[in-house]
Amino acid sequence: MLFTDVLKESKVFSSCYKAKYVSCSFAVCYFKRNKTALNRFGITAGKKTGCAVQRNRAKRIIRAAYRNCEKYVPIGYDMVFVARKEILEKKSDDVEWFIMKRVIPAINSAAENSDKHDKQSKQNKK
Repeated sequence: MLFTDVLKESKVFSSCYKAKYVSCSFAVCYFKRNKTALNRFGITAGKKTGCAVQRNRAKRIIRAAYRNCEKYVPIGYDMVFVARKEILEKKSDDVEWFIMKRVIPAINSAAENSDKHDKQSKQNKK
């Protein structure tokens, strides 16, 4: 992946779970701003998703969809995707639609809100 590292530390996963999220029937995406010049990306699929073969298929579907949408995702975010059982009936195109139409706009609006908040706090300090 071009602008993305893989998340592996459970501490980062836990901090993402406490941040903002976007959900649909087959996946949830938690995201938060990081202080680096690249994105970090993680996927989880619990035992409710199915056996190991099904969990790995769910991860492959999410990874393929993210790879196709990566150039549109704003830089500087940690993202954790949580697969739900319904993802096994979907194709990567459905997950791409979720990323393009739900996740990216949510990240952009969160970035705009944080920029407004930063400007207001700087004005209050003066």
